Amino acid sequence: MIDFRGVVGRWRRSGVIVRDLPAALLLFAGSLLPALHGHGTRLGDVPERPLDALAVAAVALECLPLAVRRRWPTACLALVSAGFALDQLRGYHELAGTGLALAMVSSGAHLERHRRATLVVLAVAFVPLAVALDRPGGSERPAGYAMFLVALALAWGVGAWWRSARTAEAERRHRVAEASRAAERARIARELHDVVTHHVTAMVVQAEAARYLTAAPDRLDTALDAITGTGRRAISDLRHLLDLLDPDHEDGTAPPPGDLGALVEQTRQAGQPVEFTQEGEPAAPSGSAESVAFRVVQEALTNALKHAHGSPTVVEVRFGEREISVAVGTDGPGTRTASPGADGPRARTAAVGGSGRGLAGLRDRVEALGGEFGAGARAGGGFAVRARIPAGSPS
Repeated sequence: MIDFRGVVGRWRRSGVIVRDLPAALLLFAGSLLPALHGHGTRLGDVPERPLDALAVAAVALECLPLAVRRRWPTACLALVSAGFALDQLRGYHELAGTGLALAMVSSGAHLERHRRATLVVLAVAFVPLAVALDRPGGSERPAGYAMFLVALALAWGVGAWWRSARTAEAERRHRVAEASRAAERARIARELHDVVTHHVTAMVVQAEAARYLTAAPDRLDTALDAITGTGRRAISDLRHLLDLLDPDHEDGTAPPPGDLGALVEQTRQAGQPVEFTQEGEPAAPSGSAESVAFRVVQEALTNALKHAHGSPTVVEVRFGEREISVAVGTDGPGTRTASPGADGPRARTAAVGGSGRGLAGLRDRVEALGGEFGAGARAGGGFAVRARIPAGSPS
């Protein structure tokens, strides 16, 4: 059986000359049919002549250059105009005369340079043709020649409108592509912020706390193991993100959201007392809503580590059929978890700093899914983050 899709694909991949040639050949063959002789455009009162060798040459000039009307529009218009003049002066009046209108439309659409000059030259060249066609006592009036020139100008205008429409569409696609790239860069920046900030903050806090555990080898080993585990999780998360950026990566879908229990345990190992409550279970397979909920908890715990290290933190997550609710609250400034001193873990943690991108990025993510997000200081002290995310968002 004929593979029509393959044929269409090869046709679209072929050059413009190959695609334009069939129409030129069809017009050439149709113009040579005896039944259509004398049924073309007629200017002036030149007596009609029968087909001869010169008529074939005129038809060829009017038709065959149309194969290059998009590649070389100026040359096409010049040759077709010469063929049209020969056709009218000799009185053949062949159907091929319509090729001039096609050449005008194509020139208006594809001519890149000297567009106004081309129109002026064409109008000036038409004057001697009209004079040569005008016969004493003929029925053709100057208004008829003027109308023909206006018709050619309208054909050019159609091409020019088509050109402007294509240009506007190309600009629109460019703006859409730029917006898509900007959105993708913002998404990648948010993912990097979420992954790097959380894991690095936890590692910095754990490393600073380990400085004060040199006298307790068992506790020091536990702290170093926690740092190692955090680093490995950071590498794993970054590898997932880099896989998404690799165009040769087989799976272009986003990685599934992380384990909230593991996230909370990692934060506890960094010295943050966290009370965790979860109602319901994430949907299977997980989608964007579950991933955003995980990021909300992750960012809230990261901020608690940076700005309220050691303060009690409560995490409540409820997975419902229609929405996911997240609430993370941290009490006021926490107490030091190691021996006192100006160089303690909390003082060091403050050096980690914050870019301000995390909460703003979370708000964008939640609102993009049609949810609600809020973050701010609590009346009794501390800080709270709340999010309501519609469930069932596709991955």
